[in-house]
Amino acid sequence: MAQIPATHLILNADKSQYHLNLLPKDLAENVILVGDPDRVPFLSALLDNIEIKKQKREYVTHTGTYKGMRISIISTGIGTGNIDIVMNELDALVNIDVERREVNDNLRKLNIVRIGTSGAIQADIEPGNFVLSRYTLGLDNLLDYYILPQDYDEEQISINLKKQLPNGPDFYICVAEKMLLNSFPEELVRGITCVAPGFYAPQNRQLRAPIKYTGLFETLQNFSYQDAKITNLEMEASAIYGLGKILGHRCCTIDLILANRVHNTFLHNYQPKMLELGELVLETLLNFSAEE
Repeated sequence: MAQIPATHLILNADKSQYHLNLLPKDLAENVILVGDPDRVPFLSALLDNIEIKKQKREYVTHTGTYKGMRISIISTGIGTGNIDIVMNELDALVNIDVERREVNDNLRKLNIVRIGTSGAIQADIEPGNFVLSRYTLGLDNLLDYYILPQDYDEEQISINLKKQLPNGPDFYICVAEKMLLNSFPEELVRGITCVAPGFYAPQNRQLRAPIKYTGLFETLQNFSYQDAKITNLEMEASAIYGLGKILGHRCCTIDLILANRVHNTFLHNYQPKMLELGELVLETLLNFSAEE
């Protein structure tokens, strides 16, 4: 097997991953990803103990245990470009021998759950609700640089949406890992999460700069595939799903809805709901890991 060049697999002096600053022993099999670095200590306060705290740039990692389950909570920063770094370096930690610079013969799967914040585009989803991403719709172009396999439903969603957006931005569709997704409570809202490459015009927000795709927001609101609607907007989940699928990891996203874009309502004091969501994800991962 060919060695991975030093300019492709870049390591720190201690042979930790270049951006995450992690060694293989620092990472648990169960991973929670959050965008905000300050959300790592906020959620790791729910753990029984913390054995590792590391930070480099916006990438903060706390690894500890919750009721006997080892868990890593890692911040990604904002946007799918950062997810490209995080997902590839997480995979390298478990599937590449950095001494030999070769891919391991036996590949490992991580359980990765993103806990995010998001805005709903359906009138019946209220601030404070939790939404599971059954599919992601990526308006960013990150996965254009990878070979992304597509299943039947992913292809059908793309075909149907392209008919309604003949002059719209390019996009890609990715499905969540079904076993992990289905381990969450049935009563939670499940939908298609749209992932935008920016916070303002890509999410139909206008301050002074004019918006190009003026009808995009309404098209997304009205689109459905079978029983799935486009429920919410955020900025990371599509890259997690796409790279998770390519690299063979189990990935799922659950968002706390902070805003309803139809009613222009916003949840300012969201910390109690975020703690509730953190506990829900930890308990779900605990049960999921026990069943594997």
